[in-house]
Amino acid sequence: MNKFIGIGRLTKDPELRYTQSEKAVASFDIAINRAFKNKDGEKETDFFKVVIWNKQAENCKKYLTKGSQVAIEGELQNRSYENDKGEKRYITEIIASSIEFLTPKSNEVKEEIVESEVKDEDEPFKEFGDTVEIADEDLAF
Repeated sequence: MNKFIGIGRLTKDPELRYTQSEKAVASFDIAINRAFKNKDGEKETDFFKVVIWNKQAENCKKYLTKGSQVAIEGELQNRSYENDKGEKRYITEIIASSIEFLTPKSNEVKEEIVESEVKDEDEPFKEFGDTVEIADEDLAF
């Protein structure tokens, strides 16, 4: 089983780019404090690279900035490449399947996020000709 769940803060603003097939992909680094203290009584921090795809990638670019707190669910993936000197380098990344924004924003921004999520969730029903109604009281923040 390959499962990652963590809460951390962005160390820089997300970078958004598009593949040749026009799929959005965002990447950023997060810092996560360890649960225990070292021998000097200080908490240590680990840094992880995160990759997220499609509409969630666009939302990350739009709503997250350096210092934003996020909860991430996904899986770990290793990859390798050769640098300019011909040396093989290895990278471990979190390939996020879902990201929850934990840093409070204004209600206007929350409403925009919910609207985009609702549109994405409705699309499978539109394919079959059904509609889905969501009342305001069903949307919890």
